[in-house]
Amino acid sequence: MSNVQIDTQHRRRFRKEKLLDLMSRWTFMFPAGFILIAMLAYPIVYTIDISFALIDLTTFRVAEWVGWDNYTYVLGDSRFWASLKVTAIYLALSLPIQMILGFGIAYLINVEWKGRGFVRALFLIPMVVAPVVAGGVWRMMLDPLYGLTNYLLGFVGLGPYDWLGDTWLAMWTIVIIDTWRWTPFIVLIATASILNLSKDIFEAASIDGANWWTKLWSISIPLLLPMIAATFIVRWLGAVKMFDIALSATGGGPGASTQVINLFIYEEAFRSLYFAEAAAMAVLVLVGTMMLTGVFLYGSRKLEDLY
Repeated sequence: MSNVQIDTQHRRRFRKEKLLDLMSRWTFMFPAGFILIAMLAYPIVYTIDISFALIDLTTFRVAEWVGWDNYTYVLGDSRFWASLKVTAIYLALSLPIQMILGFGIAYLINVEWKGRGFVRALFLIPMVVAPVVAGGVWRMMLDPLYGLTNYLLGFVGLGPYDWLGDTWLAMWTIVIIDTWRWTPFIVLIATASILNLSKDIFEAASIDGANWWTKLWSISIPLLLPMIAATFIVRWLGAVKMFDIALSATGGGPGASTQVINLFIYEEAFRSLYFAEAAAMAVLVLVGTMMLTGVFLYGSRKLEDLY
């Protein structure tokens, strides 16, 4: 048998083994893929489908295809843009605060001091509290008449403040509640990241006479930048979905000052029964979120290349 024939047999065998390996992988992935398509892809496709139609509320079926009319209506609705503005303000306030607090607290609790284990466990409590419960409890604490917050502020000569009735304070209310609930999540990720940093670098810096601030600014932060970017993306995707805290704490008020986009979509669909228009809003928000996430992922890759 010639060398050419032997090489041909080897290539055929290699292609066959590769095909069998690929088929076996897809066989194992099929159940999870099927569930994923059923639970995620179908609702998305259905939402896109009804966003181009009028819905018959008696049967919840498509009554008429209207093309881009729903999108034209949504883009011309000032309330839609106002809710996007509210969402942007909420994101601009909450995300930087949560990132700074999360990594700052993680850096502090990883320093050797007595009782840090108890403090770490304490930070897990907000994560296990349901968002609706958290919003309701904070609503009672911030009540202007009998709330605990104004009562405690009174001891230092501050307040009382109308946390839920003032437009700007109401925004800060949902920012505070969201920060209280999600900062521990960032602390956990940051703690794991800090523990994975090489101790040799810090020991060498100590020998060279670097103080704690130099170590933090010149070593820790540059090494953690890729993880900070990745954590920001994860938290961004969660923050965009803000709904339950705003619903339970402020109800979108006063007026529409805390009516984030998801709360507005919910009210348009399930209270005003504008299902098609709400579907168009959801599609626009989905597309915008995907585009911004793509930009953040691109920036995250650039940071990984640099550091």
